[in-house]
Amino acid sequence: MYDAKKLKDIERAADAWGKKIAAVISRRPERKESFKTLSQIPLERVYTPPSNSESDYQKDLGFPGDYPYTRGVQPTMYRGRFWTMRQYAGFASAEESNRRYKYLLNQGQTGLSVAFDLPTQIGYDSDHPLSMGEVGKVGVAIDSLLDMEALFDGIPLDRVSTSMTINAPAAILLAMYIETAAKQGVSPDKLRGTIQNDILKEYAARGTYIFPPAPSMRIMTDIFAFCSEHIPKWNTISISGYHIREAGCTAVQEVAFTLANGIAYVDAAIKAGLKVDDFAPRLSFFFNAHMDFFEEIAKFRAARRLWARIMRERFGATSPKSLMLRFHTQTAGCALTAQQPQNNVIRVALQALAAVLGGTQSLHTNSMDEAFSLPSEEAVQVALRAEHVIAFESGVASTVVALGGSFCGEWLTNEI
Repeated sequence: MYDAKKLKDIERAADAWGKKIAAVISRRPERKESFKTLSQIPLERVYTPPSNSESDYQKDLGFPGDYPYTRGVQPTMYRGRFWTMRQYAGFASAEESNRRYKYLLNQGQTGLSVAFDLPTQIGYDSDHPLSMGEVGKVGVAIDSLLDMEALFDGIPLDRVSTSMTINAPAAILLAMYIETAAKQGVSPDKLRGTIQNDILKEYAARGTYIFPPAPSMRIMTDIFAFCSEHIPKWNTISISGYHIREAGCTAVQEVAFTLANGIAYVDAAIKAGLKVDDFAPRLSFFFNAHMDFFEEIAKFRAARRLWARIMRERFGATSPKSLMLRFHTQTAGCALTAQQPQNNVIRVALQALAAVLGGTQSLHTNSMDEAFSLPSEEAVQVALRAEHVIAFESGVASTVVALGGSFCGEWLTNEI
């Protein structure tokens, strides 16, 4: 990527600089710790052009909106449109959750994200004996079409995109959503949103599965086929690294396991007779934004590059939209503390900034009180305002992929 003579000059200058600062370090020693990312990648004191001398700009970076999409999937990124600001919310009854959704939309949220309670996630009605103690606790209870209608009462589904964190019963909840929209006079081709529908990560990291893997994969590919024909704007899956990260993996492992699951889904769909360019454009991803700022940015960039190459070289996809890794991000729940919860505001703001600098299409910022309670209205407002400050006041959305070309950032992206 750089002129060979210039690289040699920089290497000589770096050697001289290293000798000069040795005396400084002898007087003021560096901290006695191992300087590594959370994935245990060792970090050098400084990075220079020789750190990335093997990189090829067109092959490894390219331009925003161009293969391999390292620098983003849209040519103008946030200069054209901000990411979708989508707070994950749902609790108690459909009516109570509906009030929270309307509050969030009035506060400037631009998309909905539905949290379902555990009985709903594993297919039990609220009055089932096994649901006792769990109804409405970590999400909203949805037992019937009437509940779904109450959940979205007064919310125009042709103007708001909806993400639903639902997996094993995804087909049923999607059917309820379609029917709720129909009662509003909204046809399926107008609906925009996502169902998580990512069953493989349930077995590894989360546990809300109902059926064995093979039948579950069959349901998933059936949804791909149905949506490609009837709901063309709908994201048929959100391939999720978030829960794997929350279960304890590193950033590198998050990319690896998430893309491995993605490969399994594409394989299954092709074996079911679907053409890759018919369903791949509606695949979406879901990642965690954790505390290691630069590693998280590099993680998002590496995942985009890897997925573009996987889809082109392994599966023969030709549509540019099939090659694009589009993703939602949520800040790291496991990074929040119940002690001194105001500090969580700072953690979330840094994580959200990493997601934006990493090129996310959609973002949820956690509330400061989530380590010990359902978020209060004040807490969700502050969390949403973190996104607003980043979008409207920080200046980071004024240029496309500002950190592209960072010596450390490019090295770390390559390393991941």
